[in-house]
Amino acid sequence: MTKSKSWKIVLATAVIVLTAAAAGHAAGYTFGHENILTFSRPVALPGVVLPAGRYSFDIAGNTALDVVVVRNPKTARVYYMGFTNTVTRPRTMSKEAPITFGEAPANEPRPIAAWYEVGATTGHQFLYR
Repeated sequence: MTKSKSWKIVLATAVIVLTAAAAGHAAGYTFGHENILTFSRPVALPGVVLPAGRYSFDIAGNTALDVVVVRNPKTARVYYMGFTNTVTRPRTMSKEAPITFGEAPANEPRPIAAWYEVGATTGHQFLYR
C-alpha cells in the first residue's frame, strides 16, 4: 500500500470517528456520564438480579451509545452489559431521578425499566424478553 493511500485511509477514519462523536453530542448523548446508584433492595436487569448495594451505570463507549454497562464502582466488575432503546424522559419526571421501575410479582426484585443519566432528557430503556 502506498503512503498516500495509507494517509487517505487514516484521514477518512478520523473524519468518520469525529462525525459520529459530533452526531452523538448533537443528539444529546454524553459519553462517560457515569451515575453511581444505591439500591436498598435487590433490583433486576435483563438476566441478572443485583443485590442491594452501590452500582455504576454508564454508556459502554462513544460509538456504543445504546449499550449500558453496570459495574461495581470500586472493583469495576461488570454485572450487566446490554443493548437498550433510547427513550425520552417523561415530562413529569425530575431531571435528578435516574431510574424508572417496572412491575414485579410479590417478593420478586423490581425490574429497572429505564435509566436516565442525571440531568439528561433521554434515557436507556432495558430490553426484557
